[in-house]
Amino acid sequence: MAANIIVFLTDDHGQWALGSSGNPGVETPNLDYLARTGAVMENAFTPTPVCSPARACFLTGCTASQHGVHDYLDNEPARFGRDWLEGQKTAPELLQSAGYETGLVGKWHLGNDTKPARGFEHWGALAGDYPIDAAGPARYCKDGEVVTIAGSKADVITDAAIDFLRKRDGERPFFLVVGHVSTHSPWEGHPERLADRYRSHDFAELPQGESFPFGAQNLESRDLIDRAHQSEALAQYYASVTAIDEGVGRVLDALDAAGVSENTLIVYTSDHGLNCSHHGIWGKGNGTLPLNMVEETIRIPLIVSGPGVEKEQRRAEFVDHLDLFQTVLDVAGVNPPTDIDYAGRSYLGLLGGGDLADWRDLQFCEYGTTRMARGDRYKCVEWLDTGTVRLFDLVTDPREETDIAGDNPELCRSFLDLIAAYYDRFSTPEHSGARPGGPEPTNETSPWVL
Repeated sequence: MAANIIVFLTDDHGQWALGSSGNPGVETPNLDYLARTGAVMENAFTPTPVCSPARACFLTGCTASQHGVHDYLDNEPARFGRDWLEGQKTAPELLQSAGYETGLVGKWHLGNDTKPARGFEHWGALAGDYPIDAAGPARYCKDGEVVTIAGSKADVITDAAIDFLRKRDGERPFFLVVGHVSTHSPWEGHPERLADRYRSHDFAELPQGESFPFGAQNLESRDLIDRAHQSEALAQYYASVTAIDEGVGRVLDALDAAGVSENTLIVYTSDHGLNCSHHGIWGKGNGTLPLNMVEETIRIPLIVSGPGVEKEQRRAEFVDHLDLFQTVLDVAGVNPPTDIDYAGRSYLGLLGGGDLADWRDLQFCEYGTTRMARGDRYKCVEWLDTGTVRLFDLVTDPREETDIAGDNPELCRSFLDLIAAYYDRFSTPEHSGARPGGPEPTNETSPWVL
């Protein structure tokens, strides 16, 4: 039988907030266990640093300029009820066609949460429950019926994942997406036994006194100017990470109890990164105006453990959600459609301890009219709506405080040519972030106007 696959796709979990990423302050013993028994991808990125498009990138294997979702979806009925992946062939559809039993629990955020999305046999999505109330109760859609369940979001989602495992077919391999949300703002209301654990912590592992020099505070970041409030928010954020980690441990126990651990690939990742006072920002790409592409925004945790994965690996290759789409299909022995030009590539061979020839040395990201290319040393960010270009040397200026574009016009030009070539190839005219007027709006706060 083909391997089972569980993808934990957590909302707003920054790569820095893990023990396996070198953070001594946050307690993540279960995720650290997965890191010891598998591979840590140390240079994992999101293709788009905000919720809905990042999730669409993983599910479709396509860039935002190909699938058309460029910003988070609000709850307006015209947007909430729409199938934003219409016309796209998704991983759950492809796996279901190959005989997999498929399910989703937790966050969906790509349209109607109360209606099972194409490709998912089992549907346990949070029902329009944004902004997040970590303490619950949760409005939860179980196979088409919306119910209210008491308990924290982390517990409700974990319970739903375990229920899926207990009731699964057993004759077919399964694919399950677990969408945890507790790490999302407003960073309050997490279990007191966990939050209190971190209130005496000094958070010395985080940068202190930074101020983002290339934009104004926006959205969540404007709500956390008061430093006293920030200390409590950090305690709550660390508590949320530990709460999710406990849920991951419970799922691992359920796999052991079912006798399927040895044949189940576990992926732990997040939709995008997060700043929690890093650069003076609270939030992700839209934590500032203009939108930002700082490292904490675009870097994501990525731990893979299970059959075919060599233990105690730390890989340096650049990977993202577009590659994860390809890797999941590769694990299942499923070929992606041949009529789509995919930017991603399976890294299954890397997980096995090998090397893959000609692996890329650049990472590209986009957020609406903002685009980025990042190599080992330099990062170039382009804002199409204003014509602004900034260049950063990540070796001499790892906190991205000094724009060196003016002193390096030829290097900037080479990066801009690479960005243009990449998105000319991996975009469609109707969905491109560079289309006249900007991308299709998905909320009232999208900042681009071309």
